[in-house]
Amino acid sequence: MQLSIIVPTFNEAPNIAELVRRVTAAVGGIDAEIIFVDDSTDSTPDEIRKVSASAALPVRLIHRDRRSGGLGGAVLEGFAAAESDACLVMDGDLQHPPEDIPALWARFARGDVDAVIGSRYAGGGTAHGLADRSRVVVSKAATSLTRAMFPIRLSEVSDPMTGFFLIDRRAVDGATLKPRGFKILLEILARRNLRVAEVPFDFADRHAGESKASMRQGLHFAVQLTALRFGKMSLFALIGVVGAVVNLAIMWGLIHVGVGYIVAAVIAAEVTIVGNFLLQERFVFQDMRDSASGVWLRFAKSFSFNNAEALVRIPVLALMVQTWHISAVVAAAITLVVAFVVRFMFHSLVVYAPRNAGVEPSRARHLVEELDAQSMSPGEL
Repeated sequence: MQLSIIVPTFNEAPNIAELVRRVTAAVGGIDAEIIFVDDSTDSTPDEIRKVSASAALPVRLIHRDRRSGGLGGAVLEGFAAAESDACLVMDGDLQHPPEDIPALWARFARGDVDAVIGSRYAGGGTAHGLADRSRVVVSKAATSLTRAMFPIRLSEVSDPMTGFFLIDRRAVDGATLKPRGFKILLEILARRNLRVAEVPFDFADRHAGESKASMRQGLHFAVQLTALRFGKMSLFALIGVVGAVVNLAIMWGLIHVGVGYIVAAVIAAEVTIVGNFLLQERFVFQDMRDSASGVWLRFAKSFSFNNAEALVRIPVLALMVQTWHISAVVAAAITLVVAFVVRFMFHSLVVYAPRNAGVEPSRARHLVEELDAQSMSPGEL
């Protein structure tokens, strides 16, 4: 097998037959297979089975009951199942034209690169398949932001956001990948220095169905980009900043309706603690939950620690102001920075610690190394 074509799908039943027909016509002379990794809730799996029965190419279906890692996780499952080390990834909606597969294959076959990227922004490539002008603007802005955050790794990549690429799966370090959503190429490029070439293509209109783009996907992308560039600690800090703003807003609202400021502060603090925990579960430590203790125990640890930390921090703040005559604002800033580091350490090493973790002679060293890994990985080197 020379080429494995991996197509992650989610409710793309109307596109399957046309996709297989056009791919088959395009890859004449290339020993290829198609692997659908399907997360659908509609009739897409049945359509794939139906089409595969008469297809001229081998067509395989992997239907996932548990959609781990979103589209990125589906692509990694396709890599694992592929018969060939050369894996081409494309969407199932025909916005990535199958007729351009030979161009990507020919460039890859020269043997001097690890990945060939189908680019909407290189050479004669176009993005006219984006639904409207606002999506074009958003796409180009996101691409510019991404390249600015990884100026070294993406210096030769004009379209790191594309989902149309051919890669040697042996160059992908699956152990370091933590797919969070739909930008798996960005995840790969940000974590490894790869030899890359680009082939321009015209991003087409959808053949059928509706776009999956949404505000939720935009949020996932922002989280993914932040985590890739700065690591877990940055996401933890971002949630802390959001929590602080929400805390102040709740407190202001309660005081405005006549609640005493002490009671308002307590209510705001407790709501923020709960909200921060939910966001950390979803966006910061989601890859550590399966091996950690149960969710209610994690919540109890986090809730208890944050309340205990507040009880300690406030008297320390008062001591710094009244005894050491430090400005209240400066003292508050110092205590908040220290509290942030301590909170991150506690959550990384205690709340989300693996179940039944044994105590080793070099435990202190292990904790320091684990903290370093969680806070700094996987920034750009």
